Amino acid sequence: MSEIVREGYRRNRFDEWRHGIVDPARAEWLGLLVSTLAPDARVLELGCGTGDSGLERFDWTGVDLVARAPGVIEADFLEVDLPASSFDACASFYVFNHVPRGQLAPLLARIHRWLVPGGLFMHAFGTSDTEAWTGEWLGGPAFFSSFLPETNTRLVQEAGFSIERDETITMQEPEGPATFQWILARA
Repeated sequence: MSEIVREGYRRNRFDEWRHGIVDPARAEWLGLLVSTLAPDARVLELGCGTGDSGLERFDWTGVDLVARAPGVIEADFLEVDLPASSFDACASFYVFNHVPRGQLAPLLARIHRWLVPGGLFMHAFGTSDTEAWTGEWLGGPAFFSSFLPETNTRLVQEAGFSIERDETITMQEPEGPATFQWILARA
């Protein structure tokens, strides 16, 4: 599935499309995370895209299938191996809906291992019961997969995280409403 997603982001109009999104939750949750981090915090961002999330002000490591920003590690975060306890926080914005459902639990366990004890975990999950969808999206091939919110919550807890905030929020994409589950947790 990673090759489909990689090819899609190389060909699609995502960078143009994303500017039509109305998403106050993203700024709110980013602010919540940033307000708890020390200025020298080591932050891992998975699926960092163009590297403009606002987390770059920290000791930032970005990982993306398509490196579109300087210093980004071009890799599949499902396969990357990072040292244990090497980050104070790990965040992603809407990329877990590209992760096959069978790979989400192992990924969450690896993220838990990458974080220092008490490290922060902030991610937005898809909220539909979608085993696997492959098709065209924004002019390129795409793959989407997600669980219902109660399953996402359970998987985060089973990976060893203590959830501090868990909300399902609807935003407006150019085509209409889209709902995601935001979770902030500690390792």
